[in-house]
Amino acid sequence: MRRREFATLLGGTVFSWPLAVRAQQPEQMRRVGMLMNLAEDNPEGQAFVAEFKQVLQQSGWTDRNLRIDLRWGANDVDLDRKFAMELVALAPDVILASGTLSVAALQHVTRTLPIIFAQVSDPVGAGLVNNLARPGSNTTGFMNFEYSLSGKWPELLKQIAPSVTRAGVFRNPANPAGIGQFGAVQGAAQSLGIEAIPIGVRDDGEIKGAIVAFASSANGGLIVTPSAGESSHRDLIITLAAQYKLPAVYADSYAVARGGLISYGPDRIDQFRRAAGYVDRILKGEKPADLPVQAPTKYDLVVNLKTAKALGLDVPAMVLARADKVIE
Repeated sequence: MRRREFATLLGGTVFSWPLAVRAQQPEQMRRVGMLMNLAEDNPEGQAFVAEFKQVLQQSGWTDRNLRIDLRWGANDVDLDRKFAMELVALAPDVILASGTLSVAALQHVTRTLPIIFAQVSDPVGAGLVNNLARPGSNTTGFMNFEYSLSGKWPELLKQIAPSVTRAGVFRNPANPAGIGQFGAVQGAAQSLGIEAIPIGVRDDGEIKGAIVAFASSANGGLIVTPSAGESSHRDLIITLAAQYKLPAVYADSYAVARGGLISYGPDRIDQFRRAAGYVDRILKGEKPADLPVQAPTKYDLVVNLKTAKALGLDVPAMVLARADKVIE
């Protein structure tokens, strides 16, 4: 073979290698971190994660092109901080965070990695974003509700149990969003002639002691605001409410399905569907600063008639007529 022909052939072969190699390369792997504010064995948390993954799969993100690193903070501030550092160290393309404390832990570690949140009550008041319409930072997401919703809980409590003059309000005192939330509940309760009394949800002992003390006086009811602590101790709260004949209003329909009296609040699993949509948009090049913080679009009223009967309560027809679901 002539030298010129050999050089031409060699040059053509070398030029073709990158094309062949590129054709055989797998799809680029992207990375998403998840910091949940629930325990790993919490069935709701598992349902939230499953829904989030399913929506991402529907958008084309599978095991071939996406890795998800999941951590469960279990409503523990120290765990949130530890896992926030771990996830940021993995350098994901975006992180999904559930709950105010999880988002705050992540923001303490990074102000550049995109963070999408779900189940945050007051992102502006908690200092997570500057503005709902234009967050202007690395963080945006989906709110649990607006504080005006909080006034519905004492209103429902009074409607379903007119004799109530005292309401024990479950909240997490370590969560900055809980301050404004309790204020909104307290204001609405006062206008209805109800005294609002805060009750912490940090552990079983605190909850048991508070309910026993609260139930020692007459005309009491409970308002169970949404938080990771409420979710972790929900079955205990429902059991004690039944034991001490305390009508209770919850923010989450899961509670009514498990024996609670009545709930009014957003579809929480829908937040994870919508959060997956934001994560998809971030992976495709959009920035969290340009994505507005969104409030829920639908609220559900759920009533458990069996529990009402056990408490000796007649649910008003107007409440039943408004209910999205009635458990017989």
